Amino acid sequence: MSVGALAADTKKNSAVEYGKTLPPIGFVKFCAFSPADCEPKASSSFSPMTPERWKLVSQVNAYVNGKIAPVSDQDLYGEPEHWAYPTDAGDCEDYVLLKKRYLEKLGFSREALLITVALDEKREGHAILTLATESGDYILDNRNNDLLRWNSTNYKMLKRQSHKSPLEWVALVKQNPSSSNIVFGGN
Repeated sequence: MSVGALAADTKKNSAVEYGKTLPPIGFVKFCAFSPADCEPKASSSFSPMTPERWKLVSQVNAYVNGKIAPVSDQDLYGEPEHWAYPTDAGDCEDYVLLKKRYLEKLGFSREALLITVALDEKREGHAILTLATESGDYILDNRNNDLLRWNSTNYKMLKRQSHKSPLEWVALVKQNPSSSNIVFGGN
């Protein structure tokens, strides 16, 4: 495949970004509590994805999905939105944080692991992890052990972290989803 064809294929398989937007309020609070986990790190955005690296991503996704019991923030913390690293229970954004942490420790770049906010089939807020690769964007979801292309889910992608900095967020829909107070529905 030529470089031009690879670039076109990657663009088609990657979510379109429509400019800056506000991060979710839970993320802002998480970063205030744990700033080191939100700092940019100098690295390349895309890590070459070998069969071994794909296997690692798949194993981390399945492991965290099986290890953490789905529980709402309201039930776990007594508040509607609380982002934290789970030990045995949590909701969707907690799964995302743990997967991101594990994959970073395995050598994946922070800029390729993007926290993403979507609306699920019930039109409720849902957090997933996007893995940006040279062949496009893939989703790690606590509701599915399979790694799916971003456009192969039944979710409406709203916004995600920017490749440039984990503190910056970009809109994935033309109308800017600037509301930072999305409350995540199910687990």
